[in-house]
Amino acid sequence: MTLAHATEAAGSTDLAAAYRIYVEGLACAQRGKRLRIRGLDRFLARFGDVRSWMARPTSARLDDARRADAWPFLSWCFAAEHVRPDVDLLGARSNGAHFTTWCQLHRYDVDVAVAMGRHLGWADSWVHQVCESALAFVCMTGGVPLDGLSEAIFATITAELDAAPTVTANHRRVLHGRIRALRQVCFQLGVLDEPPAHPNSRRRAVPDHVAAIPQPDIRRVAERYLQACSATLRPSTVEDRGSSLELFAIWLADHHPSITRLEQLDRAVIEEFLAWNHGRPSRGRRAAGRPVSIARQHQAVSTLKTFFEDLALWGWAERPAQPLVHRSDLPRLPEAVPRALSPDADRDLMAAVDQLDDPAARCAIKILRGTGLRLGELLDLELDCVINHADHGTWLRVPLGKLNNERTVPLDQPTLDALDEWVSRRGRCRPLIHPRTQRPVEFLFVINGRRMGAGRIRRALDLAAAAAGLGHVHPHQLRHTYATSLVNGGMSLEALMAVLGHVTPEMTLRYAHLASDTIRDAYDTAIAKTRPRARLVAGPTGGFIPDRIEWLRSEWLKTRVAHGFCSRHPAAGACPYPNICEQCDNFVPDPDLRDVIAAQLADVIELRTDAAGRGWDDEATRHQHVADSLATHIRHIDRAADTSG
Repeated sequence: MTLAHATEAAGSTDLAAAYRIYVEGLACAQRGKRLRIRGLDRFLARFGDVRSWMARPTSARLDDARRADAWPFLSWCFAAEHVRPDVDLLGARSNGAHFTTWCQLHRYDVDVAVAMGRHLGWADSWVHQVCESALAFVCMTGGVPLDGLSEAIFATITAELDAAPTVTANHRRVLHGRIRALRQVCFQLGVLDEPPAHPNSRRRAVPDHVAAIPQPDIRRVAERYLQACSATLRPSTVEDRGSSLELFAIWLADHHPSITRLEQLDRAVIEEFLAWNHGRPSRGRRAAGRPVSIARQHQAVSTLKTFFEDLALWGWAERPAQPLVHRSDLPRLPEAVPRALSPDADRDLMAAVDQLDDPAARCAIKILRGTGLRLGELLDLELDCVINHADHGTWLRVPLGKLNNERTVPLDQPTLDALDEWVSRRGRCRPLIHPRTQRPVEFLFVINGRRMGAGRIRRALDLAAAAAGLGHVHPHQLRHTYATSLVNGGMSLEALMAVLGHVTPEMTLRYAHLASDTIRDAYDTAIAKTRPRARLVAGPTGGFIPDRIEWLRSEWLKTRVAHGFCSRHPAAGACPYPNICEQCDNFVPDPDLRDVIAAQLADVIELRTDAAGRGWDDEATRHQHVADSLATHIRHIDRAADTSG
């Protein structure tokens, strides 16, 4: 652009005259105005044409502007849209008059962006960096105002920033962060249709899943296979299959480089891979070099088995000539009992959760514990997930999750309070696109216009566990604890299956082993037969010998035996064998222990009265039977004493 063309675009006699008029209108001292005009004169005297000067290398332009003290003039040219700056030049100037000047000339755009940044809860410093500096940077290099920004402009500027030779790596990273946040502002304002991808997002195209396969023919078949699977499987499942196929292909290249096609495989090669896969080193960043788990070994073999079977079922020409992987090759997975927290650990953990400073994580953990949701299901909850069924109470609608089923879960008051607390703090934001359904959704857990990540909950749970004196607690343990407490409370496995969202009874039956009355009764019967004179007594305070009066007043299912006390939690139900010896026809009282039996009778009568007052009718009846037996024994002792006397 020549000076004459710039003058025509400015609608004034020339560019210099337009800049002089702008400087005269500034609210600064006369000395500042003179310095700006002097910078203009120096620049024009040396270069004359701004457009031709813009073609110089960035380092030379930065040096020219510094020597001529012409950056205020150039900033005005950029901000007033007489000349469009390039990304490399403005990226090298992280701060300066160019941003301030643009903000002064586009006050409305800045005010709208700043208001949205504050609505998202950002700090004032971050609002300035994003809604002023980054906005000016993008609009000047893109040549458009705020409402003219588009995905194409952001993509172009991002690509140019990555290729900018003058911008340092550290400042490039800073600018990327600001631009990503500016895209979030533009999405909330309705300027963009989609929010920016999270920086930790691992979304990849199908070809990327198998890009590391060194054999071209095998890579082509694997890519075609994953494309077919992507029509029915979740993206994460497709990615896992691609990772397992990559693992096998890389091993094949290292140990059998002559095999480049699937048709060349035979059973001997597969057996060699199975032996290597057992205990192979991990390829992950955290556990690199350590043996992988049985689950990972199973995943690799299972994927390979499914891959070969699908190729044969679909009739692909590239399939192996015969079945290579059999069901017996799959490593047997351990069947672990759900790792629920003990009642004491559960109590201490939730008390520590109440003290967390992060309200989002605090409410999320309470909801996890009170509903038994999986972590992914919690993060997928929508704003209208709470349903009030009048006489049937309040329920939580759980969206499609891991097993692709939807369900409702009843809510207790503490969990409902946690939901209400977070809704009151959440604020309003534009609906986000659901990654699976591709429809706009108002997610419940949204912070600063973005979906909350699982890492935030895991970190908060670790802090609470440390404060409670516990080791590492995984979020899924809260689900196990929730289910275990329901089983111990008497919930049927059919009801538990519906609440947990299990699709097969086998998934729920794992919890039956935690509190099986049948197993416990069989154990007690065997113990009673093998150790008839020994009695297993559990103290009410975990081994501490209680005071007699304190024990009598405690809210437990209590049994008084001649030589001590027995205490049983109400949730466990009445013991089927309390005071069995005293009520047995073969029991013969010891006359020397008449005082002990009398003290036992007095306590049993007090326990009967206490149980009747609490409405425990079965307990009161049981104590009455014991009292009758003890009274009979005392009468026999007294009668024998009178006869001998």
